[in-house]
Amino acid sequence: MGLTAAKIEVLRQRALSVAAKAYSPYSKFRVGAAVLLEDDSVVEGCNVENASYRLTTCAEQTAIAAAVALHGPALRIRAVVVVNLNETASQPCGACRQTIHEFSSPETEVFFPAADGTLTRCTIADLLPHAFVLEEN
Repeated sequence: MGLTAAKIEVLRQRALSVAAKAYSPYSKFRVGAAVLLEDDSVVEGCNVENASYRLTTCAEQTAIAAAVALHGPALRIRAVVVVNLNETASQPCGACRQTIHEFSSPETEVFFPAADGTLTRCTIADLLPHAFVLEEN
C-alpha cells in the first residue's frame, strides 16, 4: 500500500498550499491537510478558527468534510498528509484521528511533521488503536 516518495511530496505541497489559506487569527498556527482517496483524487482543507475555540475546525476535518460533500459518504481514505507553516511538530488531534478512522481502513497512512522537521509516517491503526466503530445490527 505504501505511497511513493514522489506522491507523498505532491500531497505535502498541496497541504502546504492550502495551509496558507488557513484562518488562524488567534493561534497563528496555520495547518493544511491533503487527503488522498482510494480513487486517487485529492481533497485539501485548512484549519478555521473561531473566537469560541471549541468551534474551531481542524485541517483534517475540513478536508474530510469537503471530500464527503464532493464524493458522498462511501468514500475511503488512502492517505492523509498534514503540515503546518509554523515549522513545528504536529500530529492529528484525537478528534481528527477519529474522523480519519471513520473513512479509512487500518492501513490508511497518515503523515505529519515530527520535531526534527521530517514527516512521520504511520497508519491510522497506529495512531488510534482503540477507535470508536459503528456497530452494524
